[in-house]
Amino acid sequence: MPDFGAELKRRRTSVGMSLTGLAAAVHFTKGYLSKVENGKTRVNRELARACDEALGAGGELLALVTEPGSPARRSAGGIAGLPDAGRYFVGRETELDALSALLLDPDDARVGVVHGMAGAGKTALAVAAARRVERSFPDGCLFFDLRGHTPGAAELSAGEALGRLLRLLDVSADQLPADEDGLANLVRDQLRGRRMMLVLDNVRSAEQIRAIVPGETSSRILVTSRGRLPALDDAWHFPVDVLPLADAVSLLRSVAGDHAPGDESVATEIVRHCGQLPLAVRIVAARFVAGGWTAARLRDRLADGTTRLGTLDDGERSVATAFAVSYESLPGDQRRLLGLLALHPATAAEIAAVEALAGLGPGEADRLVDRLHDAHLVVRDERGYVELHDLMRMFASTHALPGVEPEDRASAMGRLVDHALMTTLAADELAEPYRFRPATGLPSAAGTPFTDADGALGWLAAQWPTLVEIVDSAFRHGFHDRCWQLAFVLRAYFFREKLFEPWIRTHERALEATRAIDDASATGMILNNLGMAHVESGRVDEAIRFHGRAQECFERARDDRGAIDALSSLAWARLYRGEAEATLTDLTAVLAVYRRTGRTRNVVIALRGIALASTVLERFESALSSAREAVQLAQLPVDRVMSVNCEAWVRFRAGQWPEAESCYRRAAELADDAGSEYEKARALTGLGNTAAGRGDRGAADRWWTEAAAYRVTLDPRVLGEAEYRDRAAVG
Repeated sequence: MPDFGAELKRRRTSVGMSLTGLAAAVHFTKGYLSKVENGKTRVNRELARACDEALGAGGELLALVTEPGSPARRSAGGIAGLPDAGRYFVGRETELDALSALLLDPDDARVGVVHGMAGAGKTALAVAAARRVERSFPDGCLFFDLRGHTPGAAELSAGEALGRLLRLLDVSADQLPADEDGLANLVRDQLRGRRMMLVLDNVRSAEQIRAIVPGETSSRILVTSRGRLPALDDAWHFPVDVLPLADAVSLLRSVAGDHAPGDESVATEIVRHCGQLPLAVRIVAARFVAGGWTAARLRDRLADGTTRLGTLDDGERSVATAFAVSYESLPGDQRRLLGLLALHPATAAEIAAVEALAGLGPGEADRLVDRLHDAHLVVRDERGYVELHDLMRMFASTHALPGVEPEDRASAMGRLVDHALMTTLAADELAEPYRFRPATGLPSAAGTPFTDADGALGWLAAQWPTLVEIVDSAFRHGFHDRCWQLAFVLRAYFFREKLFEPWIRTHERALEATRAIDDASATGMILNNLGMAHVESGRVDEAIRFHGRAQECFERARDDRGAIDALSSLAWARLYRGEAEATLTDLTAVLAVYRRTGRTRNVVIALRGIALASTVLERFESALSSAREAVQLAQLPVDRVMSVNCEAWVRFRAGQWPEAESCYRRAAELADDAGSEYEKARALTGLGNTAAGRGDRGAADRWWTEAAAYRVTLDPRVLGEAEYRDRAAVG
């Protein structure tokens, strides 16, 4: 059989075609074709096919590339190149089933990307899936580590990867093209008509493997990467998260064997501190096997944020090192953002908070967050939240944040605190538009994630734990004004939801802040709020002390508004201590001031207090008049339902049980509109009380049971309905 190069030259000259003309027809260079004709380089099937068509050879030229001078094709039998899936592949059954099905689906794309954060177990899952389906790929299953994220090792280039693949396909080194395009053409030729599985592990970028992706073939390529590789348009994507808690504990026990903790609760704590990340769990298990650690001591090391990452290092594997490889490949602006995210006190941050931290507009912040998300350093969800895994947050604090200039860090924290205060103010203004708020000097918040009172309350419900942490962060970073202002604004929501622990916690921190700046008026406001928190939670004597100190601060600051508010709060506390006459005297004086200054909402609150004090003194006609006026003047849904419940209580104590029952039913309906579970439970308790008063214990128990289903505590020390219920229930 003639040599391809010689036959090509003969056919070309016989039809009078120059090398230049042939080069133009087949899209190869004239110099390369000259080497082919003179036997100085080998030919691939793509070129042979193009030349055959250009010269009208009817397939005779193409047939010559199967001669011994062309790359040989391995015969049936295939190469079994997959590594062991590992003895300790635990859990992931659902993911394994789904991934295996995708590999076998004839209608799905030929390329799949298994992606997840460093240490999530991507390779183990990919290999396990490939092993499960390897009999469906008779021409072989091959595994390549492209070293995209291997510490201390250079990643394989696309050309190197193509060359290694071709060598495994029995193409000799002297037959490999020198250029990447030639290698890619030859790979596609070698895979055509075959059904192989290629597992390309540890891929950094789409560009690293784009040339390997086959054309028309039944083969499959399964890629693992820390990146999402969105640029592989035709690929399907398979995310891998950390292990479920039970599977993570099973992994710890599988690897540690007899050395694993005997106490299930300790094992669970350890796994939680590992963030359920398979790499971290394996490292801890290896420490148990090596010996020298008790379970309790290792747990305590992991619980300590200053020693956790150091503990997750067994000398050869390290969580911090695994993360560092991803981090060090980032450009400077992405490194900066990752470091600044460590300043945010919550695991998940709203994108608007991220924009504030970074000092960037939405477009630029989105771009950087998307790149970090693609690299699995953060997770961006559909709600717009940006979340860091616990271990990644620790890494960002210890490795990324130190790379940010101190001035930049301070400015970022200041922007975050201001953003939190502006947004909380906007929410509070919608939820409680008639409430007094101290001036902050900040502009109105723009682009808030809520537009009405319901949306504002929903935002506060989701964000208050984060806002509590920001109060603390504001103090620690020296933003004392913002610290107490944010705590003060949060008080209304905490009162509404009866969240006493965060209410007191934020205000104790705010009290430190007002003292640090020696602001007597601000100190008085915070002390007064602390008194309210204590009286609402039944600690009346402590509340009275706080209100008394608040009055002293307001007098020193010559703050008349604050002084009258402190007197009002003190009067309420005295009511709960049984000093109804003093309460009535003080609230009557307070009411006159509120009426004169047009503070309608405070008028409503004072009227309710007067009604309750009058009820204790059995001055029911006067009490009912005050309660009904409070109902008429109430401006907010929550004030309206509180006032109707107050009227119901007055009528109940006056023996007007049918009228009381009617009021409590109305209050229960209004509570739904106001979104107040506390007032709803109060109204239902009142209905139970009226039933008990009529002697219908069965109905009473049903109402009380329904009230108890709400997630609130009705304290008998400050709520008449709860006190009567407790007495009636045992009577």
